[in-house]
Amino acid sequence: MQITWYGHSAFRLDFGGRAVLIDPFFTGNPSFDGDISAIEKGVTHILVTHGHGDHVGDTVDIAKRTGATVVTNYDLCMHLATQGLEKFEPMNTGGTVDVGGFRVTLVRADHSAGMIEAGVDRPLGNPNGIIVRAEGEPTVYAMGDTDVFSDMALINELYAPEIAFVPIGDRFTMGAEHAAFAVRKFFSLKAVVPCHYATFPLLDQDARKFVDAMEGAPTRVILPTKNEAFTV
Repeated sequence: MQITWYGHSAFRLDFGGRAVLIDPFFTGNPSFDGDISAIEKGVTHILVTHGHGDHVGDTVDIAKRTGATVVTNYDLCMHLATQGLEKFEPMNTGGTVDVGGFRVTLVRADHSAGMIEAGVDRPLGNPNGIIVRAEGEPTVYAMGDTDVFSDMALINELYAPEIAFVPIGDRFTMGAEHAAFAVRKFFSLKAVVPCHYATFPLLDQDARKFVDAMEGAPTRVILPTKNEAFTV
């Protein structure tokens, strides 16, 4: 499996003839400096953790251009359908969907979800983490936006993720120390990729505190270069 990070919580997974975007927030992302047309090339699926603009991002536009299937919670799917989204797999927390070549499971996240439209706060289902499982590939857990919670132990027991994308930016998610605590206490990961930092001034601007807090842990910390794929 090849993984590419584009800043914030935006990732691409390439495996088994599938190209999967997660939380493709590019337009309006001050930390993004890539080429959207190159990123979306060959994309087959888009997975969205929750209904905030910095995670939904360019989902609808990319899906329209590529024909990719969007997988997210039911409420957000229905909302995006009103914006022209045609191919989607609606689901909800605890559910698993086989999307052809891999399975997607939505798990709990401690956060919020919704957008303000025309001055009205519109709730868009629950926030989630996403588990991606494919035969012969490492199981990936994109935590989405969340705090640490003790049921992470159940997620580890049920799905045994090997690679995790972990928010560390603080203020809107857990900060570096709590993120490292979650990884060390609840998971048996081979590698962890910190994300959701250095995007906006209100967030932590680097991953140093997380790296320091992970010192001595058996889990490898990967700090990828944006827009450059790495293999796991």
